[in-house]
Amino acid sequence: MRLVILDNYDLASEWAAKYICNRIIQFKPGQDRYFTLGLPTGSTPLGCYKKLIEYHKNGHLSFKYVKTFNMDEYVGLPRNHPESYHSYMWNNFFKHIDIDPNNAHILDGNAADLQAECDAFEKKIKEAGGIDLFVGGIGPDGHIAFNEPGSSLVSRTRLKTLAMDTILANAKYFDGDLSKVPTMALTVGVGTVMDAREVMILITGAHKAFALYKAIEEGVNHMWTVSAFQQHPRTIFVCDEDATLELRVKTVKYFKGLMHVHNKLVDPLFSMKDGN
Repeated sequence: MRLVILDNYDLASEWAAKYICNRIIQFKPGQDRYFTLGLPTGSTPLGCYKKLIEYHKNGHLSFKYVKTFNMDEYVGLPRNHPESYHSYMWNNFFKHIDIDPNNAHILDGNAADLQAECDAFEKKIKEAGGIDLFVGGIGPDGHIAFNEPGSSLVSRTRLKTLAMDTILANAKYFDGDLSKVPTMALTVGVGTVMDAREVMILITGAHKAFALYKAIEEGVNHMWTVSAFQQHPRTIFVCDEDATLELRVKTVKYFKGLMHVHNKLVDPLFSMKDGN
């Protein structure tokens, strides 16, 4: 497990974007070899998406041979609703890059048969050859995707009832009106994300500090589902200084001492212009 600590949100976002960029380019994707990327929503990944869009517009990165699978979607919210995750992904990322819309997979929270939709999503991931890099964020209660506290750590894509903490956290996107916040969602399972060849979790802000502490300094616990990734062979936690406030000084010093190693993963930043 790697813990990458940057000074602030912008630097953490840039490091994550550089890492994704380098992984895609090093993979050498092509017509018969797609790079498969798992993606999150929420406020944390916005800075990362902005940098990826910048790399694309500068000609350094193409998503032509990338397939994406999103973590989750609300149930019952129209696809064109401004707060649906379909709208989020298209407005904040997909419409600014060269991805084929047929390769951008997002769960349908309005499907007639929600379980069949979840099963089909798992099948599509399998048919794509599995996920090369799953990027995720977490809630203040340590949930990954919508795998709320108490979720099975071997769970698959399914329908979930949202915890009150999550509904309260998401109310800001619905004019602060709790009655407008969806109470159910379709979400990939912890096991679905664990199956990815590599996982990168973005954690920023002091309000996520206790969750980061639970994720890396305490044991694996289904009440803090992000802690499951201690057992993944290739996990990178990318965080800012504020998110480390609950960690032991010794832990922070240890991982900061490895930054010269971690920075080799993103420096130099590769470019498709160079024929990499």
